[in-house]
Amino acid sequence: MLQQACCFSSEAAPVEDALPSAAAAASLPPVTPFDPAVDPASGFVRGKYTVSHFTPDRIRNFSIIAHVDHGKSTLADRLLEVTGAIAYGGQAQYLDKLQVERERGITVKAQTVSLVHRHCGADYLLNLIDTPGHVDFSYEVSRSLSACQGALLLVDASQGVQAQTVANFFLAFEQELAIVPVLNKIDMESAEPQRVAQQMKDAFDIEPSECLKVSAKTGLGLQTVLEAVVQRIPPPQGNPTGDLRMLLFDAYHDEYRGVVCLVEVLDGRVQKGEKITSVATGTNYEVLEVGLLAPNPTPTGQLLTGQVGYMLVGMKDTRSARVGDTWHHQRRPVPALPGFKPAKSMVFAGIFPLSAAGFEQLHAAMDRLTLNDASVTVRRENSNALGAGFRCGFLGLLHMDVFRQRLEQEHGASVIVTAPTVPCRVVLPSGEELELQNPAEFPLNQKIAEVWEPTVAATVVTPNEFIGAIMQLCQDRRGEMQEHAVLGTGRTLLKYHLPLAELGGDFYDELKSISSGYASFDYEEAEYRKADLQRLDILINTEAVDALARIVHRDKAQAVGRRLCTKLRELMDRQQFEVVLQASAGGKIVARETLRAFRKNVLAKCYGGDISRKRKLLEKQKEGKKRMRRLGSVDVAQEVFHELMKAGNK
Repeated sequence: MLQQACCFSSEAAPVEDALPSAAAAASLPPVTPFDPAVDPASGFVRGKYTVSHFTPDRIRNFSIIAHVDHGKSTLADRLLEVTGAIAYGGQAQYLDKLQVERERGITVKAQTVSLVHRHCGADYLLNLIDTPGHVDFSYEVSRSLSACQGALLLVDASQGVQAQTVANFFLAFEQELAIVPVLNKIDMESAEPQRVAQQMKDAFDIEPSECLKVSAKTGLGLQTVLEAVVQRIPPPQGNPTGDLRMLLFDAYHDEYRGVVCLVEVLDGRVQKGEKITSVATGTNYEVLEVGLLAPNPTPTGQLLTGQVGYMLVGMKDTRSARVGDTWHHQRRPVPALPGFKPAKSMVFAGIFPLSAAGFEQLHAAMDRLTLNDASVTVRRENSNALGAGFRCGFLGLLHMDVFRQRLEQEHGASVIVTAPTVPCRVVLPSGEELELQNPAEFPLNQKIAEVWEPTVAATVVTPNEFIGAIMQLCQDRRGEMQEHAVLGTGRTLLKYHLPLAELGGDFYDELKSISSGYASFDYEEAEYRKADLQRLDILINTEAVDALARIVHRDKAQAVGRRLCTKLRELMDRQQFEVVLQASAGGKIVARETLRAFRKNVLAKCYGGDISRKRKLLEKQKEGKKRMRRLGSVDVAQEVFHELMKAGNK
């Protein structure tokens, strides 16, 4: 007997140790995760289980952490199936709810689900959190780990240890979580579990004998994963009879029910109808609904010590939910938990509607989307070239791209996103310090004492044959090597300090290109560093276009300016007069291109005669073109901005 096939249901059906075939799965009785009928008097779910059935010693809270595309969501699907939470052969990537997650095959938002597993005749409540793998969403991982006592460290048995594997391991290690190493995809012909296990030994000092070998795709070895969760991950430590103390570790907005708060009960218990207080804000709330996600929100009437679930308290805006906050019963205060560092924007970009008429639609779409993504900072901005829009801060380049895609897909907004920039600090001779998020704010014709730019601590894991090319790439991007370590046979770990601005554009594409796709990359925020930066402006007929301003290193100003001018000449429509395109940096013109005018052949009728007559006609045309240039304005199509944003960061 692997497991009770139905959790929180009235009947339990056995499931065999290995996943059944499609035919066998079709013959299984339909699985209902919870009986939704709730006894309003007691608040308990009618059925086989209630939340009081699970004391803290029979609860396991764990997360799945891994590098991108190592099989987190697939493993979560299999665990849901073998524990009866969902039917076999159902929707793939069940916990990835967003359209962008399914299209890109990545996890953007951490998801929580409660499962029941039978071990040695006793039922255990397993609270699983599936986390993102990309570096931009590492804040989601750190928040999720705070509600866990252990983590499954998932590694692809064919690809081995990757950069985000290293980062996630140390996130879990710093929080003193029990780590269960799992080698996934062992059914692939290219899998080398012994070699990868040795890599984990070299990188994390994990003994190869501790590594579980599974295939999330076929279900091979899943029994060992569930047993290891129960045996190796400790139960939550809390006082069931003490005063209520809850950790708010995440929140999302539901269109019909408002803000759904995800909480872990550390001490005591919380019941529907009770009054609770936020330590961070001092606001009082009434618990309108409380329950488990299994996987759909299911009211249980109460949550007990060690349990992870959701609560509705009548909150309307996720900004009111301070993630990392401590909640307690009203007028019964408890010591506050350490909380989390607020998410800090690392990349900024302007978002503008394609046409001025679309601003109100964009404004409404931004309001709705930021309800579910409080890590995005938004402020109003006006551009001479693009009109009214917003200056937004993101956690990284992928975060920015996902946000733009969600605006277009989920809310139907047509937008232009300016080139991503990073904040910088400008120190004036008087000692005044300016924090700039928009390149157009960089002071011109004014003395500047210092300019400081943010840097990142970057980690690259690569096969040995690509080390030279990757080191050259990092050096070209103004990187400073910090560490060079060997990970067993054939793989090397490099650590660099890199300017954050250099990660934009094609850095990641170049890294993948020169390493044939085998190198992996991860970074985390580091300190600010003094740099020789200046503002680069693009001038069209001597008029600066604020939307195209960049802050670049002095050594690269000419190359970036030339690329932008060349690209702009290719994209812009010709006018009736000559248009001069220039790049200006440090008070000097560093690049120039000329967009030739449409011109009538005024010499067509001069098939002969004196040359002076031809000159007279050409001079007359030339004067007319000058007058037209003074009186006419250059209109730049919105599509030109959209294409041009990609040119300057290469």
